[in-house]
Amino acid sequence: MGFGDLKSAAGLRVLNDFLADKSYIEGYVPSQADIAVFEAISAPPPADLFHALRWYNHIKSYEKQKASLPGVKKALGKYGPADVEDTTGAATDSKDDDDIDLFGSDDEEESEEAKKLREERLAQYESKKSKKPAVVAKSSILLDVKPWDDETDMAKLEECVRSIQADGLVWGSSKLVPVGYGIKKLQIQCVVEDDKVGTDMLEERITAFEDYVQSMDVAAFNKI
Repeated sequence: MGFGDLKSAAGLRVLNDFLADKSYIEGYVPSQADIAVFEAISAPPPADLFHALRWYNHIKSYEKQKASLPGVKKALGKYGPADVEDTTGAATDSKDDDDIDLFGSDDEEESEEAKKLREERLAQYESKKSKKPAVVAKSSILLDVKPWDDETDMAKLEECVRSIQADGLVWGSSKLVPVGYGIKKLQIQCVVEDDKVGTDMLEERITAFEDYVQSMDVAAFNKI
């Protein structure tokens, strides 16, 4: 299990593939797992690795709050796809062909046969990956939008929220939910493409209607 060396192009490609259908390294919220992997990367991933770059920029925004994120930071090799060999620890002594590192070796005495086999497998991996159709990662988000008081025009508030348009954002059903003292909040569903629309952007755009909106919270977040 592991991403391998995240300072190498091969390791970043594995990370990018891993994040193709995920928003975070573990679970559905930023955690110490994201911080551990983020700190292992020496620079932002290149633009063609857009899943990894999206994740990197998102986690970077939590730099000031990273110590307060949930979870316990583990060794880097504990994170990542189970079918990729962890190259961050000590090398094994196995000479079985199946244990050959597809993404590089520090062994200066690597045999020509092993080197050739590694290069062939790397080429096969790249060929297979290039033929794989791109997966568009989407999430279903339920938002709670709270007004200032019971005199807020909730129809106008919802109109403002639905006026927010963005590539990768589709608004769904909504309802008003009582919260007490005659005040009702707007609960509204939306579907987003993860690499185009995030909850931070939604909160910024929605709370900009400050005449109607007091705050916005994420009530539920599910991968599709």
